[in-house]
Amino acid sequence: MIFETHTLPNELAKYVEAVFHFKNFVPDHSIERVVPTGHIFVIFELDGFVRNTFDNETLKPNREFTKVWVSGMHKNYISISAHQNSEMFVIQFKPFGAHPFFHFPIHELNDRILPSDELFGNELLQLRDAILTKDTSEEKFQLAEAWLKGRFNQEKTPPAELLDVLKELQTESVANYNRTIENYSKTQKHLIDQFKKYVGLTPKYYQRILRFNEILQQIHKAEKIEWSQIAYQCEYADQSHFIKEFKHFSGLNPQKFIQNDFHNDEPNFFPLDREG
Repeated sequence: MIFETHTLPNELAKYVEAVFHFKNFVPDHSIERVVPTGHIFVIFELDGFVRNTFDNETLKPNREFTKVWVSGMHKNYISISAHQNSEMFVIQFKPFGAHPFFHFPIHELNDRILPSDELFGNELLQLRDAILTKDTSEEKFQLAEAWLKGRFNQEKTPPAELLDVLKELQTESVANYNRTIENYSKTQKHLIDQFKKYVGLTPKYYQRILRFNEILQQIHKAEKIEWSQIAYQCEYADQSHFIKEFKHFSGLNPQKFIQNDFHNDEPNFFPLDREG
């Protein structure tokens, strides 16, 4: 399998988490669960396969995606298809990073996956066509970087006071949430409006996602897992609250999660079958 990433110049790296290209991916499953991470993605398929999303309960296909699509902020887990010998190219934006490139309020993408032409016309489809003509990952990366530079609008970058709140939510204790909000220079309503515009989610929901992903990192390949200790460290009110949150974001209670060996998989992608 080929997996390559690209280092962007600083003015773009401030807003773009990653750009990566993989080829000849051979998963041991055909459906996987994706938990919310607080990122927005532009996804290019380069292999001609039709991708599906599935009903989370029945696992029956409910939508199809081809060529290029955009995945917004998700409040819950989603189920997607995985394909043999697949090739994809992905732009992953930081939680606050899509607006300078998309130019519309990010909350409009909440819980949505959309074909790129509904948002950008033929722009990304033409970029995909160009990417397909290039042989190396680096050549593909240069095309994506040029697109990002062309779309970037400095006037639509998030204000410094919003970035300060985001940084505090990422680093401060959950118990300090109210203090973080109170220290914001404007009203709480203004902060929520700013979050919806630049992040998509409200501050509180965004912090819930951060906390859940912290749990996934803690248990990833851990030799011994003490759920009560993790619940305490992550400042859940009690064990039942912790279990409820874990199931909300993953679809499974913690014990079932470990029984399925998901803690040994990638932290945000869990195979729902192993038959390929």
